[in-house]
Amino acid sequence: MSAQPPSLGLELAERRPLGPVKALLSSLALVVAVVATMLPVTASDTLQLGLFRHPLLAISALAAVIVLAPYRLRFLQGPQATFALVAVSYVMAFALVRLIAGVPGQAASGYWAYVFVAWAVAWLSVEEMAALTPRGTVWKRLLALAIPLTFGAWLLILWQVLVVGFAVPKVLLPPPSDIWARLLTSPAVLWADFRQTFLKGVLVGYAIGCGSGFLVAILVDRVPFLRRGLLPVGNLVSALPIIGVAPIMVMWFGFDWPSKAAVVVIMTFFPMLVNTVTGLAAADRMQLDLMHTYAASYPQTLLKMRLPMAMPFVFNALKINSTLALIGAIVAEFFGTPIVGMGFRISTEVGRMNIDMVWASIAVAALAGSLFYALVTLVERAVTFWHPSVRG
Repeated sequence: MSAQPPSLGLELAERRPLGPVKALLSSLALVVAVVATMLPVTASDTLQLGLFRHPLLAISALAAVIVLAPYRLRFLQGPQATFALVAVSYVMAFALVRLIAGVPGQAASGYWAYVFVAWAVAWLSVEEMAALTPRGTVWKRLLALAIPLTFGAWLLILWQVLVVGFAVPKVLLPPPSDIWARLLTSPAVLWADFRQTFLKGVLVGYAIGCGSGFLVAILVDRVPFLRRGLLPVGNLVSALPIIGVAPIMVMWFGFDWPSKAAVVVIMTFFPMLVNTVTGLAAADRMQLDLMHTYAASYPQTLLKMRLPMAMPFVFNALKINSTLALIGAIVAEFFGTPIVGMGFRISTEVGRMNIDMVWASIAVAALAGSLFYALVTLVERAVTFWHPSVRG
């Protein structure tokens, strides 16, 4: 018996010919990769065979042809095809980004042809990753991360080559490389802004708003007339615009972070209140009758049945509020703040035309909001492990 090669734990969900989209895309990418060898890559190329003046791009283009041809004919498939396509796409992306950085605004037809080839190879690599079925938990988690990371990375790559290739003025849209450079050169300023806005204004306001909304919801559930009187008022207050509330909070609580936390409290209180009240009402008559037959008191029914059933609604409000809180704190800083904070930095640097700093602040805010949302989601999976949506 011949020895079997070690398995990576990845297999195709079902072996089948290429679908029409993948077949068309791979064929088109293969043709464009071959035809583009006869086109000028940059405006300074005097020869039509401009590709051969750029060795790194020529090597990556050759690798794309070598991978696409057997992939199109189905000689290359499964995990091997996935790894080959991923490798080629990133090598081509590196070559394209490095080439255009030296000659901004001089991209010719051959360059854009190879941008299309690289994008097509990246698309096919994601398609192949999605077709794999992992055996182990580790591979399953890696694939779950690889697909969105690849998508996000290619958004940045296309952003970089389009902005530099067309020489878009940096005051309109800076390339990601400039934003990254600003992140590396201004960590102290960005950290001070993050601490002022997120660690103080957002987290304090989020905790107070969500906590008070949850407790008031239990009170509303217990006292029926509050449901008829408080919820309509809550809907009215939740519809108030931030730009109208923020100046008032600044006048009441001052220019420092407490006024921003107050805005966050207003924005997060009523989503939590409404969602928790809805969740507490999710128990049907049969379940309530069952607890009644056990002679369970209201606190026992609340703790053992109704609150666990309301947890999906509560975490839905927590996830919504995790994004609303950051937006509210940043917008509130436009109306008065010390010389620190994400909102202050954005509004100030726009006036100074330092757009790379503006985008760096936006990137920090986006990363903080995403990680905060992910943390709430992880806690939700741990608390509501019994729910069908989590089990599925």
